[in-house]
Amino acid sequence: MKRVKAKASVAATNGPSGATLGFEPKLWQAADKLRNNMDAAEYKHVVLGLIFLKYISDAFEEKHTALAADRKSGADPEDADEYRAENIFWVPKEARWAHLQGKAKQPTIGRILDDAMVAIERDNATLKGVLPKDYARPALDKQRLGELIDLIGTIGLGDKANRSRDVLGRVYEYFLRQFASAEGKNGGQFYTPQCVVRVLVEMLAPHEGRVFDPCCGSGGMFVQSEKFVEAHGGRIGDVSIYGQESNHTTWRLAKLNLAIRGIDAKIAQGESFHADAHKDLKADYVIANPPFNDSDWGGQRLREDARWKYGAPPVGNANFAWVQHFAHHLSPTGIAGFVLANGSMSSQQSGEGEIRKALVEGDLVDCMVAMPGQLFYSTQIPVCLWFLARDKKSGLGGRGKKMRNRRHETLFIDARRLGTLVDRVHRELADDDIAKIADTYHRWRGDGLGKYEDVAGFCKNATTEQIRAHQHVLTPGRYVGAEEVEDDGEPFDDKMKRLVAKLDEQFAESARLEQVIRKNLRGLGYGGQFESSNGRGGERD
Repeated sequence: MKRVKAKASVAATNGPSGATLGFEPKLWQAADKLRNNMDAAEYKHVVLGLIFLKYISDAFEEKHTALAADRKSGADPEDADEYRAENIFWVPKEARWAHLQGKAKQPTIGRILDDAMVAIERDNATLKGVLPKDYARPALDKQRLGELIDLIGTIGLGDKANRSRDVLGRVYEYFLRQFASAEGKNGGQFYTPQCVVRVLVEMLAPHEGRVFDPCCGSGGMFVQSEKFVEAHGGRIGDVSIYGQESNHTTWRLAKLNLAIRGIDAKIAQGESFHADAHKDLKADYVIANPPFNDSDWGGQRLREDARWKYGAPPVGNANFAWVQHFAHHLSPTGIAGFVLANGSMSSQQSGEGEIRKALVEGDLVDCMVAMPGQLFYSTQIPVCLWFLARDKKSGLGGRGKKMRNRRHETLFIDARRLGTLVDRVHRELADDDIAKIADTYHRWRGDGLGKYEDVAGFCKNATTEQIRAHQHVLTPGRYVGAEEVEDDGEPFDDKMKRLVAKLDEQFAESARLEQVIRKNLRGLGYGGQFESSNGRGGERD
């Protein structure tokens, strides 16, 4: 439960997905090998539970050693209050890592681990109902489980030096990302790519107040919000965290993810639409990645609801139910940033166009960002970011700086050309990409450095009247225009002659190289086969 020390710069410590310490990929490969045939959705709880246990045991043992050395002064290393006074989890004897690792080769290791988790929950109220307790199940290979314990035992996680480097946080983040990739579509239920989270957080720039995510997954939005506060001179605790998650196993992941970083949060388990656990909350910041185009949200039971001030959302799609749920929970000066499918910017189906019109005419839409494709593990659906502001007239932005009056204006950013493919199917935004998007927004709203200017093909400040002329469609491409291409001054006719001449040269070089390759193949005795297969038999030099 110790808190991570403030870092001078988020960019210095985290790349687009969190810079690795070097051993995470090797650790993942070894752990994944031990998975054998177990489904990734099940295995993640096995691994992440053990990683958490190793962390709290390391922190406990370091304090235990210090207390044992100070017995002459009356210190008692077996007094649980000594640990709780310093926000360190109390670990009972049967749950300490040395004890568990000593029994890792026993066939009863599954039951021993379950008993350890029960004991930790018993003695630490904040972890009640959170830890996995099904290591004894027959489907889990106990020999491989023992090997996994030995593997995780090789990493220092919870001692002071490793806490200061946030080793656990970064290992946990890396494993969440890898499990999301392994689970494919289902991975999106608990994981939002860190580069997307960072864009949202850097644009919202939370510095103090209440942060709310009513579909919080594994809690990544909260973790990044706390990091942002620390990196900009604040302290963990300057923001109050509120969340809700409908999936019970994902809720457990969130509780663990926040516990390992010492982040105090009120995370409820339940369905936000039908059992809103924070009904009276008015948040300064709402940040979320709700399920895309959810058709099974029980909308038929919520036709008349106080949240639908801009129109009843369609039963068959929850997108605008989420939008209005977020708006409902904003304070009078609150700002929301969230991810939605691209269709939300232009759909006219089932009254969605009318709801979007009402949001625009109500002057809530502050900024729209079209994101690059292939950012998510769970879907190839193109996504966008929405930003809503309750008070465009004033309000405090980053580091408490006053924002300009931007009533009846909306910023459009087309970021689809940004990012780099890290493999065949996944793209990530680099630090520079994230900064380009966030800095543009802050300059526009008046709490950034420098003066905002429209950039053709990238960003445009549009009036409500201009949006009205586009029938309230909010696709950035409609507003930013085409990117300006610099004129090189070469007349078109001259350029075409030069390019055609160059193409002739390349054709000639291609033909020459083809003959060289054919000659070499014939020298190896394969020329005839090659020529026959290409319908070119009999051709000679």
